[in-house]
Amino acid sequence: MKMNYCVSRKFCNEVKTTDKVLSVMRMFGLTKDKMRQKNVAHNCQVEINDGDIVYITGPSGAGKSVLLKELAGAIEPEQKVDIDDINLSAPKGQAPGGQAERAVVDCIEGDYIGALRILSYAGLNDCLCVLNSPSCLSEGQKYRFRLAIALGAKKKFIIADEFCSNLDRITASTISYTIHKFAKRYKVTFLLASSHEDMLADLQPDVIIRKELSGPTKVVYKNSG
Repeated sequence: MKMNYCVSRKFCNEVKTTDKVLSVMRMFGLTKDKMRQKNVAHNCQVEINDGDIVYITGPSGAGKSVLLKELAGAIEPEQKVDIDDINLSAPKGQAPGGQAERAVVDCIEGDYIGALRILSYAGLNDCLCVLNSPSCLSEGQKYRFRLAIALGAKKKFIIADEFCSNLDRITASTISYTIHKFAKRYKVTFLLASSHEDMLADLQPDVIIRKELSGPTKVVYKNSG
């Protein structure tokens, strides 16, 4: 099913014009009117099919997260899961009364074969890792655990800002490859954002949204060549 999404967000410069601010403005030849004309705008229209991988990329500070949040905001809450909203400070497997946490594999719904499959898609396929507790994982493993929770949530949309940014690049490429397979097999749509482009060949996104520091946002579709 194809859906059209339109993003339009504008940020106005509302800082207080102190003497120091005015001095800097004069240094760069700016006036208040020119500052208003330079308000940051994020505009984008994109067509997304079920099972598409949408990848927002560009330099730091270009507005990737803004576009991602605006796209995510157009989706019904019950249809989406955001990796950043999965909080591990009080892990899902925590038992009451100070008892031991559940193992990582027990935090994924379904039988152990299905749980291992989901964990493998997220790059957690080491025996000692899946039998460990979530709070004892490394930071990179915790990210992959959040990804596994999202994959097992059975939602139509999975959202991830800074996708695989804190992982080593070989692991990031491996996970990108498995995420592509997951999206196509289960028709789950991924909305991802990152400045990294080294895993694009493995991720094979259907839509690339390129946001630069200035100029219009570019949308490129895989099927358009």
